[in-house]
Order: sequence, then structure tokens, then C-alpha cells
Amino acid sequence: MNYTNSSVGSGSRTGRRAFEFGRTYVVRPKGKHQATIIWLHGLGDNGSSWSQLLESLPLPNIKWICPTAPTRPVALLGGFPCTAWFDVGELSEDCPDDFEGLDSSAAHIANLLSTEPADIKLGIGGFSMGAATALYSATCFALGKYGNGNPYPVNLMTIIGLSGWLPGARNVRNKIQGSHEAARRAASLPIFLCHGLCDEVVPHKYGERSNHALSLAGFQNLAFKSYDGLGHYTVPKEMDEVCNWLNARLGL
Repeated sequence: MNYTNSSVGSGSRTGRRAFEFGRTYVVRPKGKHQATIIWLHGLGDNGSSWSQLLESLPLPNIKWICPTAPTRPVALLGGFPCTAWFDVGELSEDCPDDFEGLDSSAAHIANLLSTEPADIKLGIGGFSMGAATALYSATCFALGKYGNGNPYPVNLMTIIGLSGWLPGARNVRNKIQGSHEAARRAASLPIFLCHGLCDEVVPHKYGERSNHALSLAGFQNLAFKSYDGLGHYTVPKEMDEVCNWLNARLGL
């Protein structure tokens, strides 16, 4: 495992504000490099903790890239600054989404993937806010562009979201169904969602709603798994199923 320093200077900078991304941790494949997956941490965390877990998984042909989100004021925490992929106030249908922050993080992630060899399969996964960012990236891939209209540059092969939600869920269906090409890309992208029934941070209903919104938007290769007794964390059984999903969908 090693790390590099990354910032928004590589194309993720926005016009109004700019936050510097933290340290990026890389877990190199122990076998033949066949796939690269970006894994995104949750609110207030960093790439290091997940890189240690991912390194222990029996997936020798995957390279994991674990970036660290920028430190920014977060409305949910009363403006207290911490690592966050975007600003969030509350989890509700009425709360406005920070599309500028989402676009900035999605572009940073895509930039990290864009330097991978052409024959490598690419994916994005994450936990909590990281899962939300992964799912937003999935919609950008389907639409072929970020929310700000800039083209989305990479070809995604899989998305994994643990204990997360779908930002902008209200408008995803109309956007994707308005384009035959977007609908085709959405239908072809495998997405695996997992959520604990006892999650008190991101309640299970938000996972269900996200699954429903993605399905209505035309993401047909979609699986949603619920876990009895699971709160806002991950357990070995869940990670075992993530491994099985990746092996099957990526042909590892």
C-alpha cells in the first residue's frame, strides 16, 4: 500500500470554490491486474481505514484506489469542517443537493480512473456518503456528463454502494429516459446496494428509495441487499457478498 497527494488542480476545480483533496491510498493487486476500483469513505473518515480492509479481501486481481475527501464545512454538523465529498444538510426529499460539490468529487474520481490502462475494468464503490458519491457517478456515466454539463470521461463497469443514498434521486428518471444513449448505458451498468435494517445514521428507507429511483430510471442490472441487525457499519458477511458480486460481474 502506498499513497500520493492529490488536489482539485487536475480538473476538479469549480468556479466559485475549491477544496483540496486529501491523501490517496493505493492497494496494489497481488495477482494479475484486471480491474481498478475507487473506494470512497464516509463523512469524517479518510482513505486509509478502508484501504486496510480492502487489502485483506480475497480479490488479488483488483487494484484499489482510496482517495480522501476534502475538508469542508458541513451543514449537517452546523458548519463544522470535516472530510466530506460534498456538503449535506439533512437526508430528506426537500433538502437541496450540493451538485457543485458532487461534480467536483465525481470529476476527481474520474480523473484518478482515467490514467488506468485501457484493458482494465473500472468501478467505483463506497460507504455512506462515499456510496452516495459512487451512485452520483453512476448517473453521470449514464448521462455522459456531469451535472454542470462537462463530459464524463470514463467507462464504468460496476458500482457498489453500502449504507448510502442517491443524490438528486427526484430528477434521475427524467434525465436518463430523455436520452436513448443514457438509457442504454444505465441498463448495462451493474449496481450492488447493501443496507442495514438497523441503520440509524442513513435509515434503511433511504437505501430502498434509492434502489427504487435507480430502477425507475432504467438501471436494470441492479441488486439490493438488506441485512438484519446491521447498523451504520459493515460486517464480514456483507463484504463476502461484495467479493462475490465483483468476481461475477467483472469476470475475475
